[in-house]
Amino acid sequence: MVVTAEEMVGIVKTKGAKDAAATVDVVTTGTFAPMCSSGAFINFGQSVPTIKAAKVWFNKVPGYGGLAAVDCYLGATEPAEDDPLNKVYPGQFTYGGGHVIEDLVRGESVFFESKAYGTDCYASRKCKKEVRLDELPFALLCNPRNGYQNYNCAINLSEKTVYTYMGMLKPRGQNATYCSAGSLSPLFNDPLYKTIGLGSRIFLGGGIGYVTWHGTQHNPDAPRTKGGAPTRPSGTLMVQGDLKQMSPQWLKGLSILGYGTSLAVGLGTAIPILNEDMACYTGVSDAELFTQVIDYGHDYTNCISRDYGEVSYAQLKSGEIEVAGKTVPTAPLSSIFKAREIAEILKSWIKAGDFLITEPVVTLPGPSS
Repeated sequence: MVVTAEEMVGIVKTKGAKDAAATVDVVTTGTFAPMCSSGAFINFGQSVPTIKAAKVWFNKVPGYGGLAAVDCYLGATEPAEDDPLNKVYPGQFTYGGGHVIEDLVRGESVFFESKAYGTDCYASRKCKKEVRLDELPFALLCNPRNGYQNYNCAINLSEKTVYTYMGMLKPRGQNATYCSAGSLSPLFNDPLYKTIGLGSRIFLGGGIGYVTWHGTQHNPDAPRTKGGAPTRPSGTLMVQGDLKQMSPQWLKGLSILGYGTSLAVGLGTAIPILNEDMACYTGVSDAELFTQVIDYGHDYTNCISRDYGEVSYAQLKSGEIEVAGKTVPTAPLSSIFKAREIAEILKSWIKAGDFLITEPVVTLPGPSS
C-alpha cells in the first residue's frame, strides 16, 4: 500500500501509528521550489583540432571550465554577461544558468562558446557551436544543496523594501514569505534520516535521481520538536541524475527580482514504513511543524540569530500569521500544488513497478545527541 504524506496524516490520525505502520508500506513526498545550489556537469564534445577549454559560456552564461578538456559545470545562479535588465538596473537579471538548464531539457538549441590557451595536444584556442541536449555526450544534473529540511519565514522590519532570495519583502513587516511544502516536504517525513542517504533513489526533475551525500550546510543539530522535526533550517541533500531523462515541467529557470537567477527543482522521496516510528514521522501534520520568523531587513544580513516568533505551517498556509500583535499576509515560494503532483507521480511509479526503493549505503549524518 502506497500513500502520499498528506494521506498518511489522516491515516495516522484515524488509526493510530501502530495500525498505520501495519497497513501502509510506503509514503511518498514532494517539493517544488527555488533551489539555488543547483547546476549541471556537461561534456560538450571535442572539436577538430582538439581543445582544452579554460572558459565556457552557454547563451552568454559563464560556466566553469577548470575540470578537463571538454568538461564543465554550469551553475543555476550564474547570470548572463549581457543581460539587458542588468544594463539598466545593476544587479538584476532575467536570464541565467537555471534558464539554460531549462532550455536544454526543453530541447532547444543553446549557443556554446569556449576559449583556451592552447597546448601541443589541445591546439584549438576557441570553439563556437550550437548544442542540444540530445547531442551532448554527457549531461548530469548535480545539485550540491537541495530539499532543505525546513527554512525561515522571512519578514522585513526595516523602513525600506528589500529584495531577497525569499522574494520582495515590504517594509515594517507588511508581508511574509516561506519556502517549504510542510507536511509533504521530503526531509520533514524522515526527520532523523532513518531511511535516506547515499544511494537513495528519488524523483528528480521529472526523472529518477539519487542522493549522493548530505548537502552543503547540512545541520542535523538544529533545534527539534519532541517528534524530531527541526524548527530551524536543518538537513539538506546533495542529489544528481541524468539530465536527458528530465522535463522542463520540473526544472524551471527563475528570475528573482533584485536577487538574480535560480532554478526551481521538483524533488520527491519514497519512505518505507519500517516500523511504528516511521509511521509517526510521516503522519505529522502542518499544525505540528514549525519554523522561525526572521527579519531579512537587518538581522539576516548581519548574521543576527534572534527571531520574531515561531509559526506553524498550518498558520503559514492559511495566508496570514501574527507577528508582534500584527496580522501579516503570507505567500509561499514553494508550490504546494506541484508538491502534491510529485507525490502522486511517485506513488503511481511505485505501484506500476517503475520505481524501486533503495536501501542507502550510508544514512545521512544525524543529530549528535
